[in-house]
Amino acid sequence: MPEFLTLLPPDEARVLLLSYLSQPVPDSESVDVPASLGRVLAEDIIAPHPLPDFQRSTVDGYAVGAKDTHGASDSLPAYLHLVGEVPMGDSPAFVISTGQCALIHTGGMLPNGTDSVIMLEYTQRTDADEIEIFRAIAEGENVIRVGEDVSQGQTVQAKGSLIRPAEIGGLMALGIGRVNVVRKICVGLISTGDEVIDPSQTPRPGQVRDVNSYTLAALVEKSGGTAKLYGIASDQLEGLKNSAAKALAECDLVIITAGSSASTRDMTVDVIRSLGEPGVLVHGINTRPGKPTILGVCGGKAVIGLPGNPVSALVNGYLFVVPVIEKLLGLLPRPKPSVQARLTVNLSSQAGREDWWPVKLNANQHSPSGTLNAEPIFGKSNLIFTLAAADGLLRISPDATGLSAGEIVKVYLL
Repeated sequence: MPEFLTLLPPDEARVLLLSYLSQPVPDSESVDVPASLGRVLAEDIIAPHPLPDFQRSTVDGYAVGAKDTHGASDSLPAYLHLVGEVPMGDSPAFVISTGQCALIHTGGMLPNGTDSVIMLEYTQRTDADEIEIFRAIAEGENVIRVGEDVSQGQTVQAKGSLIRPAEIGGLMALGIGRVNVVRKICVGLISTGDEVIDPSQTPRPGQVRDVNSYTLAALVEKSGGTAKLYGIASDQLEGLKNSAAKALAECDLVIITAGSSASTRDMTVDVIRSLGEPGVLVHGINTRPGKPTILGVCGGKAVIGLPGNPVSALVNGYLFVVPVIEKLLGLLPRPKPSVQARLTVNLSSQAGREDWWPVKLNANQHSPSGTLNAEPIFGKSNLIFTLAAADGLLRISPDATGLSAGEIVKVYLL
């Protein structure tokens, strides 16, 4: 086995890696808002007008002046004169005076002279132009006011925000059809190992198909990057150096997934050291899986060596590759999706080491509050379907020696 440097806790190693990286990439591109889902804004979005820009009803009912309903009840209703119906998609051509009302539908514009809407359920027509009201309402009830969503000139989305479905809807509501987004981070992926072959090939005894290039490429794409595959490098130093140098010149981040041999991991260290200063920052992470992870920075770009075992590579991709992509995108900090669940079995751990367990989430039939069960999936780190069967990852902190069945734990969703 290679001799590792001092093993660093994952959090400490991640902070060290990110501290060496340059500022977020400055490049941006203009895209249509409907095509911007999952992208990161490269500019602040300022509301060009208030939203909504007219007072409108949230219910079907009658537009009224609230003062005309004061004291109204089932036993002592108020009576208002019906003067018309508010047209949808247009402004009403009439003004409401004291003692009058107008029929209005959800989304309709309030006529001048009104300040609230009484729901149909609390009214009754006594004849063609008279309405009986059985409930008093307050000013502004059942009404969205001008600028209640956003005011003109307000920053509605900050630079660095992730564009989600709600943001797309908000931008379209403001009439903003294009936005500037940070260009996708280019990530170069190199698999290594004489035993690794392309997935389209049929392996001979002793050979395995390349898994890591494709799982990591999917993780990169999901995280806001674009993956560039540089193929499979043999266990030859010069060949790997050439591939890594080319990837470093063309990409913002380079990932090398090592073969299973100790010599390959040593070779990855040598390759990273050859690419530029400061070179290797961390050789070995105090975690399971993924102890052989290598973190480096060469010429301001991160170069990460991940273990060859698919589970180790993907778990540590979440721990180190995703944060690098998010920093380069300038993505504002946001919580990772997680749920609380009840652990189903005891899990042991080594004190001082951070463990990550894949878990399956199942409904707890005995919990009236709907608590989920977290069922650990046991399997070796070279078995990819161990992780494919999981809904999330469970962390055991370094200061713990394990977790007990029945404990409520946080599961980070995959």
